Amino acid sequence: MTGVDIGWLSIMISEKEIGLRIDGKMIGAGHPCYIIAEMSANHGQNFDQAVRILEAAKEAGADAVKLQTYTADTLTINSDQEWFRIKGTAWQGRNLYDLYQEAATPWEWQPRLLDAANQMGLACFSTPFDATAVDFLESIKVPAYKVASFELVDLSLLKKIGATGKPVIMSTGMASLAEIDEAVITLRQAGCPALALLKCTSAYPASPSSMNLRTIPHLAEAFDVVVGLSDHTLGLAAPMAAVALGAKIIEKHLTLSRADGGPDSGFSVEPNEFVALVAAVREVEQAMGEVRYTLSKEEEASRVFRRSLFVVKDIRTGELFTSENVRSIRPGHGLAPRCLDIILGRRAARNIERGTPLEWQHVGEGTIS
Repeated sequence: MTGVDIGWLSIMISEKEIGLRIDGKMIGAGHPCYIIAEMSANHGQNFDQAVRILEAAKEAGADAVKLQTYTADTLTINSDQEWFRIKGTAWQGRNLYDLYQEAATPWEWQPRLLDAANQMGLACFSTPFDATAVDFLESIKVPAYKVASFELVDLSLLKKIGATGKPVIMSTGMASLAEIDEAVITLRQAGCPALALLKCTSAYPASPSSMNLRTIPHLAEAFDVVVGLSDHTLGLAAPMAAVALGAKIIEKHLTLSRADGGPDSGFSVEPNEFVALVAAVREVEQAMGEVRYTLSKEEEASRVFRRSLFVVKDIRTGELFTSENVRSIRPGHGLAPRCLDIILGRRAARNIERGTPLEWQHVGEGTIS
């Protein structure tokens, strides 16, 4: 394995994957899963609430908080024509412009939120939705970029993001394999030095049956990248399964309370649920371990309770060992059960009391002819 260190960015390259480093924390094989709390619109246009979300993320054990950088005018236009009315999602019937006005994170907050997060020991970066957002985020020196699923097809935006030379995490919801390939090539050719892809189902909320998590290892193999999950389900099962399938990044929306309402509250988790998420991810990581067929420390004490050969009836010297006086039972102090066929039909070398673990010194040579 070789390493390249470029200031705040390190790229670790192996034959199978590329890792990325954000604010000094390595993401990839051999490192803990990187957990991102997505703030999205859950600040409710209240800066103090946004800071409390940062605090909740830190207390829950998140590694990073992600913001979104756009305005209603950079995402769409203010129009009441039918095309701009939302259909078939959690925001059914709403006007796109009005929704984005409500959900946008004020740009003047973002340098302050970045500083607050850094003081807490959290990484903080954002999803830009147009070129002006990239310029703004460069001016406040974000350490990385996130590409939203909906923007994966905006190749000019991807070129702009790739040209920053910073690591990129890209969600792949709604994208075909060909579209992902085109986006990956575009980012890499533009200068993106390190890339991660997140499996994502762009439904809000997403049902477990729509997740198709087996895509995660395929993404890793197809594109030679770190992989993860951007999760919009209401539970914790999908992130746990994703980690078992090789996800090294988990992104989940965080709200202080779903009762607060707001555009994204219905598919966000509350702080106590985020705590449970982090704990479960860490437990799954420990449980995955390695390919191993030797005893664990915990198993050492249990080994004695395996079966072994015991004398179950008193035996006198010269008496034959039979299935009536020797059995394979617990515990494991006697000869291994595989020795039973060798023992049966041979004679006892001495008197043996019932309940004695059978040993080779008890076994004579002779048999009945």
